[in-house]
Amino acid sequence: MQGTVHIYTHETGTGSVLMDNGREVPFGRAAHAASGLRHLRPGQRVSLEIGSDGSVDRLWIIGIGGGQIIH
Repeated sequence: MQGTVHIYTHETGTGSVLMDNGREVPFGRAAHAASGLRHLRPGQRVSLEIGSDGSVDRLWIIGIGGGQIIH
């Protein structure tokens, strides 16, 4: 699934993503650290997996071209 970065705090590595249905889903430091991304910006589109607790377990950026995942 995909969403848009709503809030991102570089100092803590935490934030939230707005899903396409308008639901705001938080992500913690662990999800950001596991992404391999150094920085996120509000408005950036990301792909994500939601865990059983309703927060983001994993997020990543899909690159340009087939099979191009940016970590």
